Amino acid sequence: MARYTGPKTKVSRRYGVPLFGSSKALERKNYPPGIHGPRGFRRKQSDYAIALGEKQKLRYQYGLLERQFRRIFQRALRKRGVTGETLLQLLETRLDNVIYRLGFANTRSAARQLVSHGHVLVNGRRVNVASYNVKGGDEITIKDKPK
Repeated sequence: MARYTGPKTKVSRRYGVPLFGSSKALERKNYPPGIHGPRGFRRKQSDYAIALGEKQKLRYQYGLLERQFRRIFQRALRKRGVTGETLLQLLETRLDNVIYRLGFANTRSAARQLVSHGHVLVNGRRVNVASYNVKGGDEITIKDKPK
């Protein structure tokens, strides 16, 4: 699957949140990017713009494109319970995110690369799909391969 390869700092500055890990750019330039950013004047956002911004933040943070995100959202809608909480559970149980949370990688994109290059074993079997859904009790290890 594809992934976002554009300017990460610009996106983080647009939303004012470090979406791709810690960034010094937000400390140095804590205003939105672009010619009108430093002025600080922003028109009041509509409810739609706020909701869209929150969705985009989630997408960028977890490294998903629109179609993948929409598919996960549809799965969350079908499950019982609060849709927002279910959506976050589904996002947090992706293999690339679990690798990031365990501290095997510094960023989600680095975790995704570890998975796609075949360095991750789940229950002793190699898994190279970043969107693999990890269940409770699964044993996740990093493959030792001397070079």
